[in-house]
Amino acid sequence: MVDARGYSCPTPVIMVQKAVKNGSPKALEVAVDNQCSVENVTRFARNAGYAVEVSDLDGDFLLKLTK
Repeated sequence: MVDARGYSCPTPVIMVQKAVKNGSPKALEVAVDNQCSVENVTRFARNAGYAVEVSDLDGDFLLKLTK
């Protein structure tokens, strides 16, 4: 789980990049709190070969990345 709430881009993307690089997980959950981060993390994840599912949690967002 990567909790990137409270960070503005590009920090959430960098946090996800590190998590992917360190373990190449088959699945990863990412919490963010703004639409810009949703878009940028989604773009990175898709380019890295992940499918992305986004859930809106009352202002926060949970992204589920799966290979």
